[in-house]
Amino acid sequence: MELAVEPKTVLRQAVEKLRGAIVSGVFKPGQRLVETDLCEKLRVSRPSLREALRVLETEKLIVIAPNRGPFVVELTWAQAQEIYLVRALLEGEASALCARNATDDDIARMQTALNAFAAATAANDSEGRIRYTAEFYDALQRASGNQTINEVLQGLVSRINVLRVRSMARGDRASESLREMTAIFAAIVARDPDAARQASMEHINNAAIAAEAAFHGR
Repeated sequence: MELAVEPKTVLRQAVEKLRGAIVSGVFKPGQRLVETDLCEKLRVSRPSLREALRVLETEKLIVIAPNRGPFVVELTWAQAQEIYLVRALLEGEASALCARNATDDDIARMQTALNAFAAATAANDSEGRIRYTAEFYDALQRASGNQTINEVLQGLVSRINVLRVRSMARGDRASESLREMTAIFAAIVARDPDAARQASMEHINNAAIAAEAAFHGR
């Protein structure tokens, strides 16, 4: 039983480490990932590494080119725009549903994540900002009660986090995000679906503006 679980643990850890390095920018867009170097750094076997890389390929964080190996995906602004459009539509609806359906436990989880995000923003902790933003939205989406919306957004979450790193690195964007997320949360607590949807869509549109500036070096 122990032997059956251990390889899954190694795989999960390898995926998390590689995903974190890509999202945080340790591995740059377009960079080739050298398997021998990664095996040495992660201290995993090549079969385990290749399985982890396949997981990241399904998340569209890397592309594995025939005869060339894995590369970090380079998101274009056009692709980023599509992601923001989908986010605005689905997260807006998820926020409205959450305002209707969230339990007290759901609201407590969102409050905890929002408080942690505020602390990370005050401490200029970039990794914490990304982690707790993701936790806030994970709690919100689960509380919406719409499993299909949750599944679609989970399929985008790694690329969403890449874009979050870009947008939140600019000026006061993290503080602005905190104000916008607080507005979403307040509308959910008030059980106001229309206000929750509007606050969510405004938040994502503002994030898109910040990300566009980052893409174009402004």
